[in-house]
Amino acid sequence: MSKAKIFIQNLIQEVRYKITWPSYYRLQGSAMLVLVASLIFALLIGLMDWSLKKAFVWFYNAF
Repeated sequence: MSKAKIFIQNLIQEVRYKITWPSYYRLQGSAMLVLVASLIFALLIGLMDWSLKKAFVWFYNAF
């Protein structure tokens, strides 16, 4: 057998029998956590951008 064929067979066996896949509910919970964290970070970055824009406009208008 060629090395590639053996590798693919071993890969398929490992994916089927050795990997523990998360349950649907755990996967759903993790996805919600990522979504909420992404929204929080987006809001934080947006707030920082808005406040720096206001600060720079104030600074440039002062001089």
